[in-house]
Amino acid sequence: MASPLDPTHGAAWVTGASSGIGRDVALQLAGDGWTVAATARSEDELASLVMEAHALKGRIHAFPGDVTDHDRMTEIAREIASGVGPLALAVLNAGVYLPVDARNFSARAFGPTFNVNLVGVANCLGPVIAAMREAGQGQIAIVASVTGYGGLPTSAAYGASKAALINLAETLRIELDPIGIHVQVINPGFIDTPATKDNPFPMPALMASDKAAKRIAAGLQTDAFEITFPKRFTYVLKLIGLLPTAWRLGLVRRVTGWSDPATTPEVPTGD
Repeated sequence: MASPLDPTHGAAWVTGASSGIGRDVALQLAGDGWTVAATARSEDELASLVMEAHALKGRIHAFPGDVTDHDRMTEIAREIASGVGPLALAVLNAGVYLPVDARNFSARAFGPTFNVNLVGVANCLGPVIAAMREAGQGQIAIVASVTGYGGLPTSAAYGASKAALINLAETLRIELDPIGIHVQVINPGFIDTPATKDNPFPMPALMASDKAAKRIAAGLQTDAFEITFPKRFTYVLKLIGLLPTAWRLGLVRRVTGWSDPATTPEVPTGD
């Protein structure tokens, strides 16, 4: 059966590493001694990340690319194996949040959201699983979100994509654990990143991304399937999910301030 790996087993690949959780996870892993392959679209941000890691125990190497580019993700996996080391850990974090206000519904957000958040993960999984299967071991962590637990305002596209990732991770856990690949899902609560800056509703237990990275790194060292935090918030959401649907949706509406449309600012999402 699969178990967590450590830096002696090979390299870690982190996608979406240019900012927010991805950047801080890459730095945290490097600080823990991992050799990290960092992927993002921005070469300048990756260069800055590499420089920031110079004083850490491990090293970060830049592998620029867009997760929506299937061929590039396959190429990066090969480059990591040949230039950095065996691919032991993959933290598939790249994502985008495009709000959808149902009062002015637009389909525009759905294509890009699913292309990055879901298809982007799938583009990485192919070469990652192939490499880990050949090695007979590996660890994959997929960054989803508590928005995948149930509906939240403005998250029609984002939450649906994250729910899909949770389902995907569960399926992979069932199928890959027996062949030595340890699969986990990461479901953060509200994290202070550029993606959450403009949320038009209260964000309970908002956490700094560097603290989130520490929680993730600690969770990666365990056998747990789900890494979720802060538990004082995410476990409340789990309990709310046990309520009858009408009660749950009404409670979410009240807590997020969505009960009175007159006091809830509209979110521009047009076509």
